[in-house]
Amino acid sequence: MRALQLTGGLGLEHLLVLDMPDPTPGPGEVLVRMRAVSLNYRDLLMLNGVYGPQTPLPLTPFSDGCGVVEAVGEGVTRFRPGDRVATMFFQKWVSGPPTPEGLRSALGLPVPGAGRELATFHEDGLSKVPEFLTDQQVACLPCAALTAWRALFEDARLKPGDSVLLLGTGGVSIFGLQFAKAAGYRAIITSSSDEKLERARSLGAHHTINYRTTPEWGAPARKAAGPGGVDFIMGVGGAMLGEGLKAIALMGHIAIIGVLGGVAEPLPFGSMIGTGARLQGVMVGSRAMFEDMCLAIETHRISPVVDKVYPFTEARAAFEAMAHGEHFGKIVLTF
Repeated sequence: MRALQLTGGLGLEHLLVLDMPDPTPGPGEVLVRMRAVSLNYRDLLMLNGVYGPQTPLPLTPFSDGCGVVEAVGEGVTRFRPGDRVATMFFQKWVSGPPTPEGLRSALGLPVPGAGRELATFHEDGLSKVPEFLTDQQVACLPCAALTAWRALFEDARLKPGDSVLLLGTGGVSIFGLQFAKAAGYRAIITSSSDEKLERARSLGAHHTINYRTTPEWGAPARKAAGPGGVDFIMGVGGAMLGEGLKAIALMGHIAIIGVLGGVAEPLPFGSMIGTGARLQGVMVGSRAMFEDMCLAIETHRISPVVDKVYPFTEARAAFEAMAHGEHFGKIVLTF
């Protein structure tokens, strides 16, 4: 089989396609022939060594994949050959609150990822998926979709008619927009591209803001939300808290779902106290949350937005597109 591996150093130039022995499933394991994986910003950070110079090499990237079960090991009861499955971001977080052990089981790092033609996973680290979705769409669900789902429906306490502000038009924000529309929330979304904002309106955004032409977007977002301000904000890190706190309603909820704009930002304690806003980091979710999300996706026929597709042998080009912010929604590699 062939696999994507980071070897010999950090950086995209060290991401290679290598020939490796075919794996075989052990007890409790499932052998999956991968059909697609999707890119997350986390993958780009890992490959570039942002997670630390001690990143273990060689590294097989990607947490988000779709594949078909080829064989099962002794004792496996949840799957049989021919089942189509998605990989879970946390291989050992099945249900309930997170645990240190569960959070140490992230696929791609430290657990070898899904970027290979054949891969073995413990049966607890996989889930069946909606039949109406394509392989490429399924590959978008484990991280981006589940992060948006958890932020909106597991952590926040919203009701139909509430307003949500989604920052950017990457995978998590676009899933947030689609979920918000299905739940009856009023969605406001930002982007630096008028073309992407037009696409967001076609997906149901009630109001859009170009943060490049309107860098102080907090007040316009608050006005668009109506009396009281925005009930919920989903942000991707960087310089967003200052403007976000101008938009947030009293006792509103701010979900931090990434570090796209950087990890260092002053925390405006005064504004947080004055608004009573709740600030919560989101680290994807459990398999049980994923299964609840898939039921909602099937019920509402929500189709993930796949913007760009590359063969897995062109992974570097796909990451370059991500680094330059060329995508709307998700970027996928196919096998």
